[in-house]
This record gives sequence, structure tokens and C-alpha cells, in this order.
Amino acid sequence: MSDLVVISFPNEQTAYQLRAELSRMQKEYLIDMEDVVVVTKDEKGKVKLHQAVSLTAMGAVGGGFWGMLIGLLFLNPLLGAAVGAGAGALSGKLSDIGVNDDFMKELAQSFKPGCAAVFVLVRKATTDKVIEQLQAFQGKGKVLKTSLNKDEEAALREFIEGTSQ
Repeated sequence: MSDLVVISFPNEQTAYQLRAELSRMQKEYLIDMEDVVVVTKDEKGKVKLHQAVSLTAMGAVGGGFWGMLIGLLFLNPLLGAAVGAGAGALSGKLSDIGVNDDFMKELAQSFKPGCAAVFVLVRKATTDKVIEQLQAFQGKGKVLKTSLNKDEEAALREFIEGTSQ
């Protein structure tokens, strides 16, 4: 089962830096993330979700491939690829994996304009090494929500917020 961690920052840049660092650690097998999303609120109050992976693009590529393959059978690969890409893009846009988009948008409504948060679904992590790699973020953010147990949440909160409880 995955654990949800939501950390807010006073600016977008720090949130993007955290996502990049978490992605780097995933490549080193220090953390296994199911999903990581940066949510921003612009000066006009508009909330935007910045997914790490575009499901629409992935669906279009996969659909185009299968459409072209089926199109070859019926002697019209270009039409098959076009129809497949369209169907794949639509199915990718309509599918939602990881953190629920509505939940992220609802929580982001309480942000001040210009703020951002990182929503992370963590399958597993080598906690001591992950914390060591995140020293640059110590005291810069605020833990908004987690599904961690009380001790783990308190330790994370103390580290990220730079406070002791």
C-alpha cells in the first residue's frame, strides 16, 4: 500500500526542485513512487496540476501504434494510426492513476496565490537515505497531509518544517 505525503512551499520553484530530486532518487532506487504531482496556484487563483507523466501523450503513442498495426491488416495503416492515436489520447485523458485530481484541486484552493505543493504517493523508500538527500529542503516547506503513522509523520514534519514538537 502506498503512503501519501503532501508538502507545500511558498513558491513554485522549490516544489519543482523537490520533484526533480525525488525523481533522481527514484532512478537510484532509493524511493519507489507511484505518482508525484506539483500543484500550483497562480496570481489569479487558478489551480494547475503538473503531472510528471502525461497520460494523454502516452495513450496517443500506444493507440497510434496499435491502430497502425490493425490498419496494416486492412491495408490502410495511416487511417488506423490516426484513429488509434485519437482513441488512445482520449482514453489517456480520461484515465486517472495515482493521486486523485479532484482531491489535489480541492486542497489547493486553500493555497495563497504563488504557492505550490508536491503530492507524492510513495510505495516504499529507504527512509534514512532519502532524508539525507533532502537536506536542501529542510525548514523550507510545510507538511499538509500524510497517510503515515503518527511517529513517521512527526519526524517528517520536524524535518521539513524545521520545528520540534
